[in-house]
Amino acid sequence: SPEKVTGTGSSSAKKSQRSEEEVFYMNCRAAYLTVLKSSLENIKSKEQLSLVLQQAGRNPSQRTVNKYWTSETTALNFDDFCTILRKEKPATKTELLEAFGRIDLENTGCILHDELHKILTTRGEKMTEDEVSAIIKQADFNCGGKLDYKKFCDLYITTSEQCCRAARDRLEVDGRLRQQQFGNQTETSSDGITLPVSKPSPRISRKTDHKQTPTKGDSRASSRPSSAQSCKASVSTTVSVGASSNRNTKLIEPDTMKEWQCAQSKGCFYLEQNGEIISHKYRLHLSQRSMVCVTIKPLNLRQVEGKSCHWLSVDMALYILKENEAQENLQLVSFTEQQNKEMFGWKGELGSGVYWLLPFTTGCRLKKVKTQIAGEAKLVYRDEDGELILTKEFRAALSDIFETIDLDGNGLLSLEEYNFFELRTSGEKCDEEAWAVCKENFEMKKNELTRQGFMDLNLMEANDREGDPSDLWVTLLSLGYNKALEMAEACPFVIDVYAERCKPRIKAVFLEAGSWQLNRAVCKSVVSKGEAQVMDGCENIIIYTYKGGRRITSVIENKSDSKVIIHVNNEQSKNCLNNRGLTIFAVEVAPKSMMVSQHVMPLIEQEEWLYNCVHSLV
Repeated sequence: SPEKVTGTGSSSAKKSQRSEEEVFYMNCRAAYLTVLKSSLENIKSKEQLSLVLQQAGRNPSQRTVNKYWTSETTALNFDDFCTILRKEKPATKTELLEAFGRIDLENTGCILHDELHKILTTRGEKMTEDEVSAIIKQADFNCGGKLDYKKFCDLYITTSEQCCRAARDRLEVDGRLRQQQFGNQTETSSDGITLPVSKPSPRISRKTDHKQTPTKGDSRASSRPSSAQSCKASVSTTVSVGASSNRNTKLIEPDTMKEWQCAQSKGCFYLEQNGEIISHKYRLHLSQRSMVCVTIKPLNLRQVEGKSCHWLSVDMALYILKENEAQENLQLVSFTEQQNKEMFGWKGELGSGVYWLLPFTTGCRLKKVKTQIAGEAKLVYRDEDGELILTKEFRAALSDIFETIDLDGNGLLSLEEYNFFELRTSGEKCDEEAWAVCKENFEMKKNELTRQGFMDLNLMEANDREGDPSDLWVTLLSLGYNKALEMAEACPFVIDVYAERCKPRIKAVFLEAGSWQLNRAVCKSVVSKGEAQVMDGCENIIIYTYKGGRRITSVIENKSDSKVIIHVNNEQSKNCLNNRGLTIFAVEVAPKSMMVSQHVMPLIEQEEWLYNCVHSLV
């Protein structure tokens, strides 16, 4: 199994320095992408430079802008911008107060407007009448013909910080900017844990004309499109996959393990507004060492004629991690690499103890898609007596939702299962007292909500709104349904765990976005199972490519002490789609770290597909 990831053992000072460096580049990137569409786009004017500097919390004077944008300047790139920010430190409150203090000799905390006007228009870099007037007119720090410069300094610093924070927030919220323009999903935890220096792999090639060993149904070779010729260093990977290789049958059917004990749990992938995917996370307990088979597959809900069931084609996997004494440092055991149609599985021996099962999907098939909805589905109507009734279509959707959130599959919703539903739809939990109220008003069995009780609960919500379906739609949209009552942005699944010598126990613990533990597991699995190529001309950059079943995943490892920007070009690929939604993009890889470059799958599974990707150092 892949080796355990540990810290680098560097000193705390170095860790702190690295952390500050990462924060600096995050702020640079956030400010840059607030004004420009991509980090690869250049600043093309003084006005753009001034605006980007303001977004980074600076307040550049015209003299400062002229210092970096001379008569010979035609453009500045992202690295130039970072260099400028290193030199132009933001003014601190202490520095501002000291500057005003040299004018306010009596230390009153205020400066007369007339005196301020004279200084600003006659000394140093002179301000215009309009600029001075704009300062004096601000009521927040002006009163009785005087400027309260302490309030002015407070507002100045606050505004500067707000600019930086707004830029960072926009980058964080806009998943497309974060993932596609830079894709900075580094294989580093929030605590700054980085990868150890890995040993040379016997699979590593040091030439870009490296040819990977062909396997049945696919052929691999390397080529370099002309677009890569101008780059400083690059590596090209080509994988040709036949249509028959898209689905293999390596996985042993669970039917052959009838004597084994089984545990099952359902779950779901949900697509967030920013493009992130969240899902349930599970803990698995084994009381003794045993042969184990773990599988995950799409949950086969009802199929309505004329409506697509796209979730059945969504790729998925389970990553199995062993829990140690330090829970935050889980060790990757393996993942469900084998496949039989829509089912993905793994079989092997596991020791006694606690394991984490982390569901994963690449996002190639579960992503935001703009579709034209003919009309909004009707959720409720009134009968002849004026009573509100749930429509047949809405009841069917609620039945599917019930089937999905009934994690243990016993036909009832426990408080714990219902709370996953509540957290997803309202962000709040239902406590024991509220659950007791539900028990009084809706059908329950053994303190668990029945399917009919769940229907009645939603009918009550409609009645509370006098038939207004707004709140019902909030629930449906948060669960991945569109206005046509199609599950378009969710993918329910079912996990089965078979054990030969003991009764396995599985329990859903969280419903959250992919953690750094999962990101690290994906990277480690690709490094362990994939082919590695050292970038020609830059031995500190290694590209790992893994092909398994219907997907190809590439990982970039940066062994150097500085961040790198890698240009990724898929123009020569055929019949492919990737999780980023772009043919050409750039990713930034932090020092001593690795990250997923992209996941790729066939656009049309029944046809051959060609993966041809060039990674180049910018």
